[in-house]
Amino acid sequence: MIERDIQTDVEKALWEDDKIVAIMGARQVGKTTLLEGLLGNRDDVLWLNGDDRSTLETFADFDKHRFAELIDGYSYLVIDEAQRIADIGLNLKIIQDNFKGSIKVAATGSSSFDLANKINEPLTGRKHEFHLLPFSVNELVRHFGLAQERLELERRLTYGMYPEVVLSPGREEQLLLELANANLYKDVLAWGNIQRSDKLISLLQALAYQIGSQVSINEIAQLIGLDPKTVEKYIMLLEQAFVIFHFGSFSRNLRNELKASRKYYFYDVGIRNAIINNFAPPSSRTDIGHVFENFVIAELVKRNTRLMLGHAGFFWRTTAGQEVDYVHEEGGKISAYEIKYNPKAKGRIPMTFVEAYQPAELAIIDKENYYQFLVDS
Repeated sequence: MIERDIQTDVEKALWEDDKIVAIMGARQVGKTTLLEGLLGNRDDVLWLNGDDRSTLETFADFDKHRFAELIDGYSYLVIDEAQRIADIGLNLKIIQDNFKGSIKVAATGSSSFDLANKINEPLTGRKHEFHLLPFSVNELVRHFGLAQERLELERRLTYGMYPEVVLSPGREEQLLLELANANLYKDVLAWGNIQRSDKLISLLQALAYQIGSQVSINEIAQLIGLDPKTVEKYIMLLEQAFVIFHFGSFSRNLRNELKASRKYYFYDVGIRNAIINNFAPPSSRTDIGHVFENFVIAELVKRNTRLMLGHAGFFWRTTAGQEVDYVHEEGGKISAYEIKYNPKAKGRIPMTFVEAYQPAELAIIDKENYYQFLVDS
């Protein structure tokens, strides 16, 4: 099993106290595999799945006495696909309040909008929350070695980093198309009560073609034939399902800075390429600059827990067209990064930005040095 960056923290949370462990992330990123690696050899673990009718029936008419009989003899309870269970947050609270100390609970969910919105209030102070995304460069370098992983860069830019895709050479396109066409937004369709899946696909395609560019909700709404409020709802659901994320515009001082713009990126460039059915290698892509930018920014998000917990990163742009691809602010210090696939391409941080913000770090990230910013030293 490839060790995940959050693995040590999840393991610690499983042993250290009685709080619930909640692991959220898109379908097929390895949530169950992670827990199986930590608990799979134990015979005192009860595994339930929110996709199973028997599990749904157990929680639909929850009875403390019947539940006590169900968990008798077990030390751990794992609930996979917990977002499929109605009122899962309230049910977990009941379990925690009545069986704390008797059984340790872990829940996984492939969409944050149910696990988050229905867990957060009932389980305040009762849970450890983790987000799991597709494999990171750091995880793959730790497993395969830096030299090998650098040789795989073009493949990663084409097919992304979903675990099954990485571990199934030769089947990447088939797996990605299956994931992009069905499983990935199964919960988005269900929980958003979306009747027109073709509109959701059209929205994703529009966003896929605009990675690295500022997005106008009104323009996309007109393009795909939906009203702007519906587009915003769909985008919110896609973000909560860990399909896409956004960066807002960084603005503090200058009058000509853009102040209300957004850029959208995919957590996995393989999914992005599958959505537009373009698996061409980097050498023949006209969009490789945008793909590489998405790849690097997604990796930076994986490495930054604050970003994964909703503290969005930023880009910077002026009305005159000066731009910085990624601005990071933490502890009162600002860092700025320009992202260029080709190391020979001219890339620089505008002096207007440097003079206004005095960043602590400036860097150009390209295909030759990307690993220096994405891999633990």
